[in-house]
Amino acid sequence: MSKEAKQYIVLGLGRFGSSVARTLSSKGYDVLAIDTDDCRVLDISSEVTHAVEADATDEEALKALGVNNFDVAVVSIGQNIHASILATLVLKELGVKYVVAKAQHAMHGKVLSKVGADRIVYPERDMGVRVANNLISTNLLDYIELSPDYRIIELVADKRYAGQTLRKLDLRRKYGVNVIAIKANDKVILSPEADHSINEGDLLVVVGHADGLKELRD
Repeated sequence: MSKEAKQYIVLGLGRFGSSVARTLSSKGYDVLAIDTDDCRVLDISSEVTHAVEADATDEEALKALGVNNFDVAVVSIGQNIHASILATLVLKELGVKYVVAKAQHAMHGKVLSKVGADRIVYPERDMGVRVANNLISTNLLDYIELSPDYRIIELVADKRYAGQTLRKLDLRRKYGVNVIAIKANDKVILSPEADHSINEGDLLVVVGHADGLKELRD
């Protein structure tokens, strides 16, 4: 997805879709929000650029809304798998360059990819993974999966790290991971120097292979 994208369509205004629409709008982007439920449309109308009651699977309706002029579309239709697949197909056929589609499960995701979705997201699954990883590690605050093998985690420095420099800890050699940022006393240090000294309670943002990060946490 281009970083220059300024206009977004969000189709389906359930919890996930409305959250995406509101977040994009709050960051200054133009958002066209679409749903068949007039109550959902009314509820979000004051928070986005445009909110329209329409059928996301209706090619003529989407064409009339000028969806081909938008940079990115997010298909966040809930339980109606057939509708989400058809909406994705219609958007691609109308010329939307980048379509992000919410999938309920792996097979749904495969079909969405087949009909042209550029990115598949699994909100329920991903949130479950994040919650589980938080539960099993007392000092792990956040967890982002970049790919099946590489992740970014936020780790609170405990007594093992206190008073030590990154050079002395040598996490790259020991675990094959890199500290890409440190937050200490509300100050964020990006790409910290090797001689930076860590204090207990500092928040370390670490990127690396899943195996190395697991060793680091254990």
